[in-house]
Amino acid sequence: MEDRLYDLIFIARPATPEDEIKKVITGIENTCAEKGAKIEKSEQWGTRKLAYRVAKHREGIYVYQQIRTNHSELIAELERRLRVQDVVIKYLTVRLDEDLKRQKKLQHKREVRAARRPRRTPAPSATPTPAPAPVPASEPTAAS
Repeated sequence: MEDRLYDLIFIARPATPEDEIKKVITGIENTCAEKGAKIEKSEQWGTRKLAYRVAKHREGIYVYQQIRTNHSELIAELERRLRVQDVVIKYLTVRLDEDLKRQKKLQHKREVRAARRPRRTPAPSATPTPAPAPVPASEPTAAS
């Protein structure tokens, strides 16, 4: 089975001490290590304002992780663990590899289509021909 790439974002309560957030992150890392997954990125985005109230909070501490695994049950286990944590008020897991595959496929189609199109050759750029000199206007003659 091939590796799959997931984004995991969770929001902790704004008044949560740093060491409790570290415990949650460590729990996620240990679970991933048990299942043979690899955490490629782990970022703490800090306290941010929420778009709407979540569990009576207007802001929360965001944590982002990018996980590569070939075990689909790992994600279910991570979500179960986040669900029972009192610190975590919201979480979201998104599978990215399908989107990346779709983008590669579209890019390949564009390249094939571009290769089929005839190339436009610019007009031969020989030395530019000077514009003809204006003909002087002749003076009107009086016809008698």
